Amino acid sequence: MKILVTGGAGFIGSALIRMAIARGHEIVNVDCLTYAANLNSLNSVSEHSLYAFEKVDIRDSDAVNSVISRHQPDAIMHLAAESHVDRSIDGPGDFMQTNIIGTFNLLQAARGYFDTLDVSAKERFRFHHISTDEVYGDLTTDDPAFSEQTPYDPSSPYSASKAASDHLVRAWARTYGLPTLITNCSNNYGPYQFPEKLIPVVILNALHGNTIPVYGKGENIRDWLYVDDHVDALLTVLAKGRTGETYNIGGNNERTNIDLVRTICTLLNKIVPSKDGAYEDLIEFVTDRPGHDQRYAINAEKIEKELDWTPSISWDEGFEKTIRWYLDNQSWWRPLIGAEVFDKRRGTGSRRNK
Repeated sequence: MKILVTGGAGFIGSALIRMAIARGHEIVNVDCLTYAANLNSLNSVSEHSLYAFEKVDIRDSDAVNSVISRHQPDAIMHLAAESHVDRSIDGPGDFMQTNIIGTFNLLQAARGYFDTLDVSAKERFRFHHISTDEVYGDLTTDDPAFSEQTPYDPSSPYSASKAASDHLVRAWARTYGLPTLITNCSNNYGPYQFPEKLIPVVILNALHGNTIPVYGKGENIRDWLYVDDHVDALLTVLAKGRTGETYNIGGNNERTNIDLVRTICTLLNKIVPSKDGAYEDLIEFVTDRPGHDQRYAINAEKIEKELDWTPSISWDEGFEKTIRWYLDNQSWWRPLIGAEVFDKRRGTGSRRNK
């Protein structure tokens, strides 16, 4: 297939592109290159005959229409989004513009393009919207996991903007007949993740001997999904999913944040022991963020039963692979962090991280 991927220079988008090209798909990467985008994540495919890059902001409707018209894709996989919860609390405007208006622009452009296709091309075309489990709100420790029927109850400006974009996609499917797919995933981790996110922060702070900040008491629970498992699921849904349907994608790895941090510290103690003592000694509990959801958990029975997909990377395997990648690829992450971020004399105990 020829797939137009929005946000392809981001963490999940770049992993999707690398895997899609390895499987023989032609890719058009559409990205406006915000702070969290990094074309170096695509160095392994940047010269490939199946890869093309277009610097386009999805908030620009004319540019979106032009890139779709010129490239004539068989599918659009929409990952471009502002995604950091703390940033949405501090400055929600960008989240409304990118996640809602940007999605609207893509839907309108896709609708116009779809109407020009012949019958066979219409049968092939898909608009796949990649979303998050955060649209469902949060759970207590005893609640059943999120299913595709769970009512939306977003807590942050970020999750509210993603919930709105999900609703737009469903509306364009029902009103205009656009063949859509929606996936809602749990927390991703793995190589090439921007250093402001929790797992790279834990790894990199530990390696630099800085405090490892943990919100509250670290009791918030998340389901962790290795990024390559996620993009494998995305390509499975694109190929085999029923249009108009939503599929939840999870890693079957629920852990409290403090358990997650201690797991990483234990692995670091094994892989790269510190002369200054155990990495766990660097953990520091910090003031919780506003509206911090207690628990996310994904019920992924639908994608398993309908599409025969399950995650393949175990908890320990995924985190060891991730730690070793950051150890072996300092040239990727060092340019992304200012010297002040990892100044050992200051520490980073007050740094906000999802």
